[in-house]
Amino acid sequence: MALESASLLKVGLVLLVAAQVLPPVSGCNGGFYERTIGDLCSAKFRFDMGALDRGLWCSWPDTMEIYEGLTNCTYQVALRVDCFWPNQIVDRFFMQIHRIYFHDCALTGRLLHDPPTSILAPFIGVPVLVTLLMTALVVWRSKRTEGVL
Repeated sequence: MALESASLLKVGLVLLVAAQVLPPVSGCNGGFYERTIGDLCSAKFRFDMGALDRGLWCSWPDTMEIYEGLTNCTYQVALRVDCFWPNQIVDRFFMQIHRIYFHDCALTGRLLHDPPTSILAPFIGVPVLVTLLMTALVVWRSKRTEGVL
């Protein structure tokens, strides 16, 4: 844990020094940007997700802060290296993150399942009873011949 934190600190310092010392260049160096978000942002995300129980990876309330941190990291790095954000590199990066960490998650963040029986029973029972009652009423009314001319 301390080794990974030190590694993150070194990468962050290198990025900060590079942004301050190197002269600004026009255009985005896509290779450098891709390596930087892979080293800096991905390392922090892996560390944070590793600290989270694997069963909670599909829970948006539990992963939202970590995911926002990853998004913000890719944005901040893009600003420092003069790249547009979002871009194809970021899209591929997030596709890879989703393929690794969120491939078993439902689109809504919850697994789909049937509602409880206490909710489902009235929605099935009431229409069946109304249908039976209406059928009985029609049969009973058709057998009565009073008042028919």
